[in-house]
Amino acid sequence: MDTLQVNLFLAFLWSFMVSVFAIPSIIHLAHLKNLLDEPNFRTMHVSLTPRLGGLAIFAGFISSITIFGDMSHSVQKVLGGTLLLFFIGMKDDIVAISAAKKFLIQVLSAGIIVFLGDVRITGFQGFLGIYELPEGISFGFSLLVIIGITNAINLIDGLDGLAGSISSLIVGTFGAYFYMLGKYDMAFLAVCLLGALIGFLRYNVHKAIIFMGDTGSLALGGIIAVLAFAIRKELMLPLICGVFLVENLSVMLQVSYFKYTRKKYGEGRRIFKMSPLHHHYQLLGYHESKIVNRFWIIGIIIAVVALGTLKLR
Repeated sequence: MDTLQVNLFLAFLWSFMVSVFAIPSIIHLAHLKNLLDEPNFRTMHVSLTPRLGGLAIFAGFISSITIFGDMSHSVQKVLGGTLLLFFIGMKDDIVAISAAKKFLIQVLSAGIIVFLGDVRITGFQGFLGIYELPEGISFGFSLLVIIGITNAINLIDGLDGLAGSISSLIVGTFGAYFYMLGKYDMAFLAVCLLGALIGFLRYNVHKAIIFMGDTGSLALGGIIAVLAFAIRKELMLPLICGVFLVENLSVMLQVSYFKYTRKKYGEGRRIFKMSPLHHHYQLLGYHESKIVNRFWIIGIIIAVVALGTLKLR
């Protein structure tokens, strides 16, 4: 292996080890301070479970990228933006905050990434006949996509190992593609995050003893959106993040239908149960691990299709 490959391997190993060894201490602290997720009608777990797994993910990622990564201008702004998402997520996991405040921080974080880091979607490569986006639309659309993916991962984090495994697949695909393109600063971002995610999954697969929580899902969403933008092949974004899009559309369509019928008939009509798609599978009697495996297979197929649409420059 050459020096670059050795550094990539060390970056992966470092973030993995930090994540793996940090989680037991986080679990102990969460139980000690009663920072636990209580089962309710919206959750699938039946016992009190720590929800600060994102601390280990972010600790592994941020320490690894600062030691081994290329701290370019864009990478610095990405880290600045995701730090905000990390802290607002951690606060929400410890002391619940309003949705309005959380959304405001998401907008601010996305603004740092898009406006200061200049990491954004500039066009659709001819998809739908669109090559280049006007600058104002490019900035606005990029903000919406970052916020959307950030909330998508938060939404999909409802089954043991689901958000972590799908995110690992996406990040790993991005990392391989960046390496082949020679975009090593982004490759290090992906590899550092991948190691931390796999370390976290050691404790998050069924039956999970710790959850990612908003601490992890918000920052993770921001980083994944940035990785998708940096490829500059915008068709990759809807393809590789297809599982997240389906999950979000499932909820959005149900909420829209509920509001429409409430306005028209005076009462809302629900489609099944207004929750993400993976919850509907549980209502049909599918075991949690089988649902995650099916989403994992779908994710692999989407990743293969996405890479098949791309040509190396």
